[in-house]
Amino acid sequence: MIGTILGHILRFIALILLQVLVLDHLDVLNGLMVPYLYVFFLLMLPIEMPAWAQLAIGAVTGLVMDFFTSTPGMHMSACVVMMYARLQVLRLLSPREGYEYGSRPTVMRMGFPWYITYAGLLILLHHLWLFFVELHRFDAFFGTFFGPVLRGLFSFALCLLAQFLTSGQERDRR
Repeated sequence: MIGTILGHILRFIALILLQVLVLDHLDVLNGLMVPYLYVFFLLMLPIEMPAWAQLAIGAVTGLVMDFFTSTPGMHMSACVVMMYARLQVLRLLSPREGYEYGSRPTVMRMGFPWYITYAGLLILLHHLWLFFVELHRFDAFFGTFFGPVLRGLFSFALCLLAQFLTSGQERDRR
């Protein structure tokens, strides 16, 4: 139990530092494709975690990102919306016999199609919310839809890469 909590804390610190020190300074397509890999931490939280804890962890994660990026409340609101939607997506994608206790939403455990649906929906929702809160308007919705979709695809690709880089650790635990 302590090892699991410590692992989540270390993953949180590593992803936040990677995001703030490296990824926020990438200039891909003149800043159009800024990946947000810190959402990988939220995606990898245990499935059976209580709803209040998921929302609180989402709020704290977003608050930390807001602190480092000087965006008051933008990341926090996007993370809370993502974690609320995570509850619904997990319920929607639940297997008939339910999830195993202690399982995490990984490609190795849940399968590639399940993970694409799970992570793809949540990352897209996070990026759409963040982008439209940043713009403060919803006019020309389809014209501004392109930016969050590109960012979401880039972030999703990085989350998949992180999944495969850490999959050796999961195989060793079984």
